[in-house]
Amino acid sequence: MHPPFSSQFITDTGISTGDEGKGRVIIEIINELRDFYNDDSIVSGVMKVNGGSNSGHTVAGLKLNLLPGGVADPIVSHLIIGSGVVADPRKFIWEGLYAEAHGHSVDARLKIDQRCLMSDLSHRLLDLAWEDFRKEQMKEAPRGSTGRGITPAYLDEVGQFQIYFADFLGPKEVFMEKMAWRIERTLRTIQHVCQVKEYTWFQFFERLSIAETSAHKDLIDSGVLQSKTFDFNKYLAKDQKPFSINSEALASTYWDAGQKLASNIVDIRELILKAKDEGKFIIGEFGQAYWLDKRHGFSPNVTASHTFTPEFFQSAGIPVQPIHNIGCCKAYDTKVGTHVFITEIEDSHPLSTKLKKLEFGATTGRQRMVGWYDAVEKGDSLRYGGFEDLALNKLDALSYTSDWNGDLLICTAYKDENARLYYHVPRDDSLRKKLTPVYKKVPGWFEDISSVRNFDNLPQNAKNYIAWMIKALVDVANYGDANVSRYPRLRYIGVGPDPKQIIKDAPNTEALIKIIS
Repeated sequence: MHPPFSSQFITDTGISTGDEGKGRVIIEIINELRDFYNDDSIVSGVMKVNGGSNSGHTVAGLKLNLLPGGVADPIVSHLIIGSGVVADPRKFIWEGLYAEAHGHSVDARLKIDQRCLMSDLSHRLLDLAWEDFRKEQMKEAPRGSTGRGITPAYLDEVGQFQIYFADFLGPKEVFMEKMAWRIERTLRTIQHVCQVKEYTWFQFFERLSIAETSAHKDLIDSGVLQSKTFDFNKYLAKDQKPFSINSEALASTYWDAGQKLASNIVDIRELILKAKDEGKFIIGEFGQAYWLDKRHGFSPNVTASHTFTPEFFQSAGIPVQPIHNIGCCKAYDTKVGTHVFITEIEDSHPLSTKLKKLEFGATTGRQRMVGWYDAVEKGDSLRYGGFEDLALNKLDALSYTSDWNGDLLICTAYKDENARLYYHVPRDDSLRKKLTPVYKKVPGWFEDISSVRNFDNLPQNAKNYIAWMIKALVDVANYGDANVSRYPRLRYIGVGPDPKQIIKDAPNTEALIKIIS
């Protein structure tokens, strides 16, 4: 009997623009490995690979930002934070308290790499300031940044102004000096480069205080933390002078947080390599998705990190080697911010109204835009990014209701104003913005499928829709190349938010496509 995965390293990646339901896949992988090997300890760790607290995911009812989804499993030994992550140490503490309040242990399992980059309030202020600069100075539309300071934190990395989590293990005076200069650079940039107005400066602190107070309402209501913990106004200068911060107080806050985490700061390279030598598995959990990669996405609607499989090895700090990648998407598409959305469903469409009731960002709470399944985007993710398996979520959301009972559409190509067809995503964004979708129309289904657990029990029209989605994705991935065939396996089909609402026995890809042949 062949092992269920081709490598001891497994990655869980998004193949659209995020919000694909990657979190639930972590638990499925863990359970599948345990069942096959009959070994509860077979998964040594789940590693957050990239990004920071800008990426929200829900795992077994837990709404997480920074901690990897393995926290929802009580047996996984290590919750690993890779060196490709930028992290506010206080967020580890706050999120750990949240997870533990829900019965999930964190502290003994959390392993933060020494080279993980520390982010702090100064990065969040810069994040808001650059957004203000784009709007007020450049007269651009806002990007819809999460305001979590992720891009400014990565700018410190490439600018060689890093503060690592390893700095919490060194002399306090060295850390305090680094922080003092970081804060000074921030203040000069906000005042003299971004040219933020004085009243806007004070609004930044109020916005951040409101956002974090709201995000941690459960902890405040339960008495675990006090609301003043999330009052950022206390870091303003004592004389309330604009563009000035109580640097000593802010730096001391972060030093104290780092000391609470000192025992969690390790060299994860050794941990991961030893796990492999022992025959254990490591699961890499990515934030965002392929089309938000800072190099392969479309600026400025990208994140500041690398969001696909190769980053696993950079973040883990180990040699490149075989890896098993699972690509995640939904049975329809969503986007947030100012993305070009070729397959967007018009607001007046009844399916748009239905789906928008489900679609809000886990981190920001923003309403997501909704659209038809774009096989061109996902096929290119397969062709240029690569994934062995596919996880398809939220199929149940497309079942007919009293408000919606029409055909479903699948985007199989793009078309320009001269009727030229495009079977791959153009890298020229000015061209991409002018394209329109070419659709395949597929009948929908009336049945509620949320209780279905076997592929054969799905309505025939649901099977047909899945088959057309897979065929369109594969056609794009292989278009123009007669020498290569890319046929990922449909490993998981999500039919509801509960971890048990999943189908795991879909036919292989060739058999799936034969359903509609």
